[in-house]
Amino acid sequence: MLLDFEKPIAELESKLGDMKGLASDSDKEVQAAVKALEKKILDLKKETFENLTGWQRVQLSRHPDRPYTLDYIYEITTDFIELHGDRTVSDDKAMVGGLGTIDGQTFMLIGQQKGRNTKQRQLRNFGMANPEGYRKALRLMKIAEKFNKPIVTFIDTPGAFPGLEAEERGQGEAIARNLKEMFGLTVPVICIVIGEGASGGALGIAIGDRVLMLENSWYSVISPENCSTILWRTWDFKEQAAELLKLTAKDMRSLNLIDGIIKEPLGGAHTDVKWMAQEIKRVILETTKELSQIDSDKRIEQRIDKFCSMGVVKE
Repeated sequence: MLLDFEKPIAELESKLGDMKGLASDSDKEVQAAVKALEKKILDLKKETFENLTGWQRVQLSRHPDRPYTLDYIYEITTDFIELHGDRTVSDDKAMVGGLGTIDGQTFMLIGQQKGRNTKQRQLRNFGMANPEGYRKALRLMKIAEKFNKPIVTFIDTPGAFPGLEAEERGQGEAIARNLKEMFGLTVPVICIVIGEGASGGALGIAIGDRVLMLENSWYSVISPENCSTILWRTWDFKEQAAELLKLTAKDMRSLNLIDGIIKEPLGGAHTDVKWMAQEIKRVILETTKELSQIDSDKRIEQRIDKFCSMGVVKE
């Protein structure tokens, strides 16, 4: 699938393919032209992806080939064991989690999971968790705390499920309890926004010692479409809304709302999943090592101070 801003690049790549098909190793002029076109494509890619608008990054975060939580977990762990259920209602398929080993160290890995096709999307509820999903996530976090295992969460959701049944089962209470309990977890907590990070659905598993974002992910209280609907009564102004919301990784870092940005391969995470997974693995291990050297009480204090300082106006 090509996004609108990728089409000029795709056209040049198509021409490059044609040239390579016609070129012979002995034709120096054609070989020189091929190299020149390759450089032009690379320069265009750099210029395009380094200067994406907020809306274009939102589009990239929703790319159908973009890696999801389980893609990363299976790439970076050697023996992931998924754990199920909240022990109250059911097993929410939109929220996944379990224990996995990364370079000999055991982690509790939790995140929202989307689907690749219609059947999977229905099963995963498009990555929108019900209250039992957040209660399952909290249950797994408490297990990690009991056995002193670091926690890594992967955030990728358009929001918590807004259905009537979710509200009846206490969606707001479940998310609020997660926020409260995550502040007091004694183990290191690393939160990574890998795609969409919308509203309380994202925040419900995003209270951590370090909150990081992939380069082409977004994190906001509301999606651009819904923001446009509220302000202008139509989705037609979603691009303007995306800019005004300041939802990109660069925006969030400049406002000190996250702790760091994880660079993606040129073109987006979906262009080189293995490289992206290894980069995430490296960041997880380095950050865990750093956090493990801080006393748990001090770590909790820093975690609380970090979030309490957000949005405070000083005169």
